[in-house]
Amino acid sequence: MSRRSLSPDGITPELMLRAYSIGVFPMAESAHDPWLHWIEPRQRGIIPLDQLHISRSLAKVIRADQFEVRINTDFNTMVEACANARETTWISHRLRSLYGALHEQGFAHSVETYFNNDLVGGLFGITLGGAFFGESMFHKMTDASKVALAYLVARLINGNFQLLDTQFITPHLASLGAIEIDRAAYLSHLDRALMSDADFYAFDENHTQQGDEILKILTAAKTNIFI
Repeated sequence: MSRRSLSPDGITPELMLRAYSIGVFPMAESAHDPWLHWIEPRQRGIIPLDQLHISRSLAKVIRADQFEVRINTDFNTMVEACANARETTWISHRLRSLYGALHEQGFAHSVETYFNNDLVGGLFGITLGGAFFGESMFHKMTDASKVALAYLVARLINGNFQLLDTQFITPHLASLGAIEIDRAAYLSHLDRALMSDADFYAFDENHTQQGDEILKILTAAKTNIFI
């Protein structure tokens, strides 16, 4: 894995976007790390949008609308929740500020799951062209982050996105359909995605998507739904 360090004072939201466009992303070693590190993995995790794995039990949760799913209603709280979900975090205070700036510019988004009006899970990431760069996710209730991922994938499919980048792959992500590809293959996927005319807001934002609608979109895209 290629890695270079840079003082956070030298990193701007615009520089971050340029880095994402060439397959590089920033991380820190802790919440208080004064440095940011450019990461360029030799093997990259992605979730092909037509290969998301939805188990029978998860499909039932989605169909029952157990959670309320919202988009971008509390982005900064989502980032904080993801950072605080682990004993140690790579999401430093400087990165949180940069993500907040990208959100204000329309490039960073959160998919939030609520239960009884309490934020119980979700994810956030960066959009650029037809690529979504997933940064982090968290859950306080079983399946809360998985539901957010299903809603995200349906939104990306509906908006003509071509790439869902998970950066790395974990057993949890692999169980949801994530695969690992080498850097050359990733850059080829990324180049195609950046040329795509995608729209994160292709859904009618005045209409709340129900679980059945999400499952229909995923089924039409031939995702692996075991109903």
